[in-house]
Amino acid sequence: MPKDMPQKTATLYRMVMDDHMCPYGLKSKDMLERYGFEVDDHHLTSRAEVDALKAELHVETTPQVFIDGARVGGFDDLSRYLGKDIKPDDAVTYQPVIALFGIAALLAIAVTWLVLGALLTGQTVGWFIAIAMLLLGLQKLQNIETFATMFLNYDLLAQRWVRYGYIYPFVEAGAGLLMLMGVLTWLAAPAALIVSSIGAFSVFKAVYIDKRELKCACVGDARVPLGFVSLTENLMMMGMAIWMLANL
Repeated sequence: MPKDMPQKTATLYRMVMDDHMCPYGLKSKDMLERYGFEVDDHHLTSRAEVDALKAELHVETTPQVFIDGARVGGFDDLSRYLGKDIKPDDAVTYQPVIALFGIAALLAIAVTWLVLGALLTGQTVGWFIAIAMLLLGLQKLQNIETFATMFLNYDLLAQRWVRYGYIYPFVEAGAGLLMLMGVLTWLAAPAALIVSSIGAFSVFKAVYIDKRELKCACVGDARVPLGFVSLTENLMMMGMAIWMLANL
């Protein structure tokens, strides 16, 4: 349904209680208004009203949307009715990776501007990789148990020494911080080179030799597929470490 369709009327029943306001009800109201509907917004202010509506309509959830007198359903049903693509929660996506590397690039440019007074220099690339390592380490540390479990699916060292999966995020974040600061290069660069080399080989073997379809533990999101992105992450870290060692 195009956004420039003539205005129609929609009726929305959603939970609005003192201790709870349904987020999907708000999202449904916003979507309807953005698509040009005049919304007749009915608040369900008690559990009894919610249960009564569910029983009357023979549904299990709210909100419920009616358009031109016909019931459309809940938020997902409304999205499909308006032609919006609804992906399942476990659908494969690269969005977390794009967001992380995009923010890392912007931060690297900001650091370059603050330190050197320029937008882009050769140093910007190094800062980008260091910041990306920090952010990647942070993502893993938010739920290190989940990361360590996913890591066991493909990392060759972790499969032999399970504790390595718990150590890796600290090494990655720590090396990134030291690289960003430009200190203790003799420690940061070899550490980054070792873990990234093991990681690159593990990913290459799992994806391109064994042809396994796995999810990447790299950003702490189980929806990101293991493959090119994971390999690129490790190769970037390897390149940064080698460059820093060459300039000691």
